[in-house]
Amino acid sequence: MIKVAVTGAGAVLGQGIIKSLKMAPCKYDVLALDPNPLSPGLYWADSHHLIPMANDPRYGGAIETLLEAERPDAVLVGTDVELAIFSRNKDIWETRFGTKIVVSSPDIVAIADDKMATAQWLEAQRLPFPHSATGEASDDIDTLVAAHGFPLIVKPRQGARSIGVSLVHSREDLAVALHGREGLIVQQWAGPDHEEYTAGVICFDGEVSASIVLRRDLRDGNTFRAYAADYPDCDAYVRQVASALQPYGPANFQFRRGTDGEFRLFEINARFSGTTPMRALLGFNEVHMVLQKVLLGKAIEQPSITRGTVVRFLEEQLLPPEVCAETGGAAQ
Repeated sequence: MIKVAVTGAGAVLGQGIIKSLKMAPCKYDVLALDPNPLSPGLYWADSHHLIPMANDPRYGGAIETLLEAERPDAVLVGTDVELAIFSRNKDIWETRFGTKIVVSSPDIVAIADDKMATAQWLEAQRLPFPHSATGEASDDIDTLVAAHGFPLIVKPRQGARSIGVSLVHSREDLAVALHGREGLIVQQWAGPDHEEYTAGVICFDGEVSASIVLRRDLRDGNTFRAYAADYPDCDAYVRQVASALQPYGPANFQFRRGTDGEFRLFEINARFSGTTPMRALLGFNEVHMVLQKVLLGKAIEQPSITRGTVVRFLEEQLLPPEVCAETGGAAQ
């Protein structure tokens, strides 16, 4: 049986990867990893290990010890903060521990991790992009306002799930959004809420093998409703972007269609997505497809997508009694 290690069992992404593995047409031996013993995804897996936080100096050594002991066939990264670490060490760890690490190159991870770098990369590729300025560049912000007016978006250059994002409608709003904060980017408004899309692609050797586009509704920065229908122009656009980016395996693109009809991509994730299990419900199990390609050499073919709406909701889980005993019933 194929053993797959999944990091981030406490994160939306990591949990989504585990869910997708459980939905696959074949059985995987899932090894879940996370720093927190109260992370529910740990208890969905066949086995689990606690590891340090990614910013802990012990993290790299702990991963090496785990890979040496467990020898998983593949490693899937379930948090953004771990991507750069696995990307830097991919070749060394794959050779040393006989595993396959599904992660893109450091350059691609860096482009995806910085929204200013994303906009600059899109511009360099002559692809539609949201005009942008750093929060510290007042002259560039003035130029942005003069060219595009309001509304504008203010958000962290590095971040996810709409944390710290402000929609500003005036100079006064803009000043408030920028005040006392660093590491921000000011961007052209991408388009209306009802024209927001999230897309997944699978790409190997520069060739896009499969893709899916969902229109979505957001709540607290996460997709809570996704609509699967025919979006041929959106699909052609994301395939064009992926062909230029050339990720290793999965990538996620988030974009809107502006009132002028132009697509404006505002976020790249060089990984699986939080909507990965929603896509699996629609017949696009990218986790399974990627593993079959990487481990068994099976060609990826575009699957047929079920049309419909996927809704996300809360559910509860009772953890094993020994977990509460070990933690004193409190989060760590």
